[in-house]
Amino acid sequence: MPKAAAERAARAFVGLGANLGEPARAVAAAIRAIAALPGTRLVAVSSLYRSAPVDAAGPDFLNAVAEVRTALAPHALLRALQAIEHGQGRERPFRNAPRTLDLDLLLYDEMVLQGAELELPHPRMHERAFVLRPLAELDASLRIPGRAPLDALLLACAQQRLDAVLPSAALLERSLCASVACEDDALVGARPGRAA
Repeated sequence: MPKAAAERAARAFVGLGANLGEPARAVAAAIRAIAALPGTRLVAVSSLYRSAPVDAAGPDFLNAVAEVRTALAPHALLRALQAIEHGQGRERPFRNAPRTLDLDLLLYDEMVLQGAELELPHPRMHERAFVLRPLAELDASLRIPGRAPLDALLLACAQQRLDAVLPSAALLERSLCASVACEDDALVGARPGRAA
């Protein structure tokens, strides 16, 4: 993205998660796809975490958060994220179903929006350690509009299990690696059910 466009671009945070198929590979591929969105620059990626499903059944999730600067409007960014999910086989048979990939638009600048298709900030992000800890890793001073500081929100989620499985630098390197062999080498140990 050109420098002038980057200065006008919105700061957005995207939650990434998966618990079916090969979740680590799905998250890495999604980061690559997000980085390739038009008018969008990938700024940072959190570490990859393993978490138990919240309000759902199924295998553990692998989660991360990506920070982007984007010229895409919020609804256009949401549609682009949904297209990435669909491209990786995401199905929505029922609420909170296990998934091959889940991409949530968490924050878009400081925008507050309540619509049928999109709510900003994401309506349950303040209750999820698998969102809050990666966000705090990217920007500990970040404020979620209408909510307490991140450290207070994290304290309220302290009972939720969350294990780091791959450091942010390694996840970013593997996400932007064009080689499948590179991805495979990097993601050993980042599969659900395996100790890191």
